[in-house]
Amino acid sequence: MMKRYGSFLVCAALLVMLFLWTSCENVVKPAASGSPYEVLVVADDGLWDRPAGHALYKALDTDIPGLPQPESSFRISQLDTKRFSKVSNIFRNIIKVDVDSTQYTQSKMKFSRDVYSHPQVVLTIQSPNEAEFARFVTQNAENIVDFFVRVEMNRLINEVEEKHSTVAEKLAKELFDCQLWAPDEINSSKKGTDFFWASSNGRLNICMYTYPYEGPQTFNKQYVLAKRDSVMEVNIPGERPGMFMTTDTAYTTVKPIVVKGQYAMEIRGLWYVEHDAMGGPFVSHSRVDTLNNRVVVVEGFVYAPDRMKRILIRRLEGSLYTLCLPGEQERELKANIPEVDVVATKKNK
Repeated sequence: MMKRYGSFLVCAALLVMLFLWTSCENVVKPAASGSPYEVLVVADDGLWDRPAGHALYKALDTDIPGLPQPESSFRISQLDTKRFSKVSNIFRNIIKVDVDSTQYTQSKMKFSRDVYSHPQVVLTIQSPNEAEFARFVTQNAENIVDFFVRVEMNRLINEVEEKHSTVAEKLAKELFDCQLWAPDEINSSKKGTDFFWASSNGRLNICMYTYPYEGPQTFNKQYVLAKRDSVMEVNIPGERPGMFMTTDTAYTTVKPIVVKGQYAMEIRGLWYVEHDAMGGPFVSHSRVDTLNNRVVVVEGFVYAPDRMKRILIRRLEGSLYTLCLPGEQERELKANIPEVDVVATKKNK
């Protein structure tokens, strides 16, 4: 009897140990602090005040393209390495500056996810000295900005997957047999021929339309802008005759991007209403629906004359990446964020 009782105690002890080990392995991390597009730089105060720190600040302090007034890509704050603690380490976006000539012979960047909180990204920039750090950061400024922009867009995509506009989702499926997730506050809509416009009281807006694919010439700046203007003139008129949405072509940029492994054209710039004072920023993706031999355009535009537009346009831009065309498989919705440890490495010259 004692032998069996002793065996029971041993088993019970093992179960307790297993439970404790499993619990430690699955500790729930605290929710990340900070707002979208905020970055905390962890660097020594002295370095931050010298050219190395100035170079990193300048890299992060770039303006978002296509807005009617300058707005920085990020809100930037800095904390001395010695003050980095459990209170501050839960920030959502962290850049750690690690300059040490005894450990590094060249500069590189690497990132980790959810180190101290969730969702969180910690980007570490390693360099042998401050002069090399400044040179490396300057060379990779675009990579650094693009990295954090993609991180934030992926977070938004995860959010709209859980909670999104049923109005925009239903119209995308009904009119185009596509999947689209837009911010959930978008709750009103207007339909046209191969077109819909969904809105949140005019502030956040999503449009979707199609036209025939006519070969590579379909994707040049003049062609896509002419198509946009013709569609918007018919479907988004102003308050009085002769008023309609159009494009400010002098402040519009077009570039090729990759969405879900396929070619797409990104257009960003400014819109305005002809013969009226209304206007604002827009961003769109044009993609080829090969099953139906058509171009599918999804666009987000903002009308917010009373406030900054950075977060608003970024929210809409993230939603564009959720578009799934007919025939696409169950589908990776991430905005092409790198899944490797090293974000960028450039050899010293």
